[in-house]
Amino acid sequence: MLGYLILLFITVPTIELVLLIKIGQVIGLYYTVVIVISTGVTGAYLAKIQGALILGKIRDDINLGRMPADRLIDGFLILVSGILLLTPGFLTDFAGFIGLIPVTRKVLREWMKGKIGDMIKKGKIIQIKPFNFH
Repeated sequence: MLGYLILLFITVPTIELVLLIKIGQVIGLYYTVVIVISTGVTGAYLAKIQGALILGKIRDDINLGRMPADRLIDGFLILVSGILLLTPGFLTDFAGFIGLIPVTRKVLREWMKGKIGDMIKKGKIIQIKPFNFH
């Protein structure tokens, strides 16, 4: 796992740098910088709005006595997406926007739930019995 993270932290910035240089050569430095700053600002704004909506839905679920598992995963995905959008680069911006769009976020959430379920079955995560709110 650590090897994958090291590889990720080396390859992603390298790819981002190459993309920034190539796109900068095609559209110019000024437009490249404007796009990078615009996506960061727009992404932060969208992450703030989406995050506030999810917090409200988590609060509603708790008030109704429901476990907000899906909402918590959505909140995590929005947080990661916001971080990706604040990271300069086109690849991270693309990944960040995917996490902010509700339809694609749902696909990511279901994928994560499947992975978490697999980890529980393999004993890598200990399943805790849900609380009884009643």
